[in-house]
Amino acid sequence: MPLKAQEPDIQCPGMNTIEMRWCASIARNESREALKEKLSLEILEKWEQATKEACEVAYAPYLQGTIYPQMVATCDDRLNRALLEELKGLGR
Repeated sequence: MPLKAQEPDIQCPGMNTIEMRWCASIARNESREALKEKLSLEILEKWEQATKEACEVAYAPYLQGTIYPQMVATCDDRLNRALLEELKGLGR
């Protein structure tokens, strides 16, 4: 019988670096999915490239740290949610 991968039993926001990264990626993926419903694929790709670059620059001092991936994912999520709020105000 093949093994089925199971999601870890993590209570967000998490108690250690791995759990916090997991939670940050879940939140980022949720906001990304919401943007997919509001934006064309072309605009979404441009948005994701711009936010990726902005977050990488913002957290460059932490690049060698274990917290860096979490900080970038959280930054992406915050920017995605800010755009979602702006779109909501525009009736989208």
